[in-house]
Amino acid sequence: MFDLDSFPAVPERRVAVRVTKDALRQIRGGHPWVYADSVTSGDTSAPAGSLAVVFDDNRAFAAIGLWDPDSPIRVRILHAGKPLTIDDRYWAGVVDAAVATRQPLRGTNTTGYRVLFGENDGVGALIADRYADTLVIKVYSVAWYPHLRPVIAELAAMQGVDRIVLRLSRNVAEAPQTVALGLVDGMVLLGPEVTGPVLFLENGLTFEADVLHGQKTGHFLDQRDNRQWIRSVADDASVLDVFSCTGGFSVYAAAGGARFVHAVDISAPAIATAKRNLEHNTEQVGHVGFTSTVGDAFEVMAAQRDANERYDIVVIDPPSFARRASEKDRAIRAYRKLSELGVGLVKPGGRLLQASCSAHVSANDLAGVVRAAVQSQERTANDERITGHALDHPVSFRQGQYLSAISLLL
Repeated sequence: MFDLDSFPAVPERRVAVRVTKDALRQIRGGHPWVYADSVTSGDTSAPAGSLAVVFDDNRAFAAIGLWDPDSPIRVRILHAGKPLTIDDRYWAGVVDAAVATRQPLRGTNTTGYRVLFGENDGVGALIADRYADTLVIKVYSVAWYPHLRPVIAELAAMQGVDRIVLRLSRNVAEAPQTVALGLVDGMVLLGPEVTGPVLFLENGLTFEADVLHGQKTGHFLDQRDNRQWIRSVADDASVLDVFSCTGGFSVYAAAGGARFVHAVDISAPAIATAKRNLEHNTEQVGHVGFTSTVGDAFEVMAAQRDANERYDIVVIDPPSFARRASEKDRAIRAYRKLSELGVGLVKPGGRLLQASCSAHVSANDLAGVVRAAVQSQERTANDERITGHALDHPVSFRQGQYLSAISLLL
């Protein structure tokens, strides 16, 4: 068990930072990042996690954030405007506000949800997801180490939380600060050790999360609302779930009365988890005919098209294709190809749900791609819905919005 008092103290000396006029304007407009090339002065020898005070041209306080000297994002803004003290009370207020935002989920028979969503909840480079009695924190910057103790203490005080697990991004896991602290990805910080998958509820359905080694924090929580919508339209439908991962859409479709579900993913372990998730919900999904294919989504969909397979509902939920702006054009081409394949697999009168989790591809971009794919396949379609983030994934700045989905009735 890790001693939380082993985390380093917040450095006493603050870093005085001056930035370009454009960066200052963005900070005052609510943007949470100050890039290294926007910093005109600042002590690069100050340790990560120092509090950085941004001053304007009149040497007046403009903002305060976390100093991250080895990151392209040099300052992660916590607060802009009037001077504010960053202490244990401040962090308690941040966590309490985030928890209050998620209160409506308590009435949906849901015990798996995002508690802290990075910059959008005022905690840039930090994520916290809850799975029943287990809370998983994922750290994307070593600048958090001097500030984690009060955040963890507040999260541990949440009703029903018995365990806190630490997950680390690759760059953080390999950082010398991490090694010096003896931290490793998947370490249990508080509570009993994890002996297997953690079970949790999502709209009354049971899923498992691999909180120690799974992608992200163990489950993709952001598609909960879209999965629930698929559940509402899946009665007696045949469903193709592409990039199914651990079977979220598959389970929801089956619970909604689908008669047949075909899950496709390149990961055999993910497909195995999808099958277990169906088994966890036998009472609701026992009627469904289920098959799965481990393989490349593009190749599997093309083979299905050539075999003249058709479905009432096709769900395409790929990973991010554009992690940086320079990759947007390539991502658009990939989404276009997927949409064309998907449209070709939908029966007349059926539905296509196409999603994107690429922040550099907007909802309008995605809608344009899907509509163009419909035209290229000489089909007609009506937009049913275009959706974004659920309430546990709030958006406070433009780059914070990464998820979009469009549903068409063909």
